[in-house]
Amino acid sequence: MFENRTYRSNVLKKGLTSFKATVKETDLHIQANSDLTKEAVQAVLKCRNYIEKYIEQHPDFATSLIPIKVMRIAPQIINDMINAAKATKVGPMAAVAGAVAEYAGNALLEKSNEVIVENGGDIFIKSESETLFAIYADKSPLSMKTGILIEKREKPYALCTSSGTIGHSKSYGKADAVTIFSDSAPLADAAATSLGNLIKKPDD
Repeated sequence: MFENRTYRSNVLKKGLTSFKATVKETDLHIQANSDLTKEAVQAVLKCRNYIEKYIEQHPDFATSLIPIKVMRIAPQIINDMINAAKATKVGPMAAVAGAVAEYAGNALLEKSNEVIVENGGDIFIKSESETLFAIYADKSPLSMKTGILIEKREKPYALCTSSGTIGHSKSYGKADAVTIFSDSAPLADAAATSLGNLIKKPDD
């Protein structure tokens, strides 16, 4: 089901335990103080349940490529995705990977003071030290040679990458990688998609 994600072998942070949580289409690579696979899977199941049930009642949530209206009564993860889409002028599912990473990560922070959750290039992080992130861009000459150094931050943050040349995510552009840093993973995910849609030729 999943493409070869060999880049994951290069993203291990010293002192943390690495493990996976896979539920249907969701494939998370997680690092924490200990193996919290059970807790991670439970968090993913909860997220997916909210999203899948909402789609049953509002099919346009899954198919719209433009923002949709916020419903008065909806789970917080749904509202976060809709608001991220509105801010970046894309469909709400453009924020799904970042949203799941963030919600799973926040759940694990109850048992680990450091958490890194990567969901297909969208990362939620709470780290006790500075962290250097290399950007994977497949065949680009800059792949894994360009990075972002983020100093220690008290609050969690997100680093989300979208590509028009790698993976299965829908993009109207041709960027090898668009990376966004934000306090919100759903917003960073949607923004990366939105900006990626604009990159169609080298001059862009």
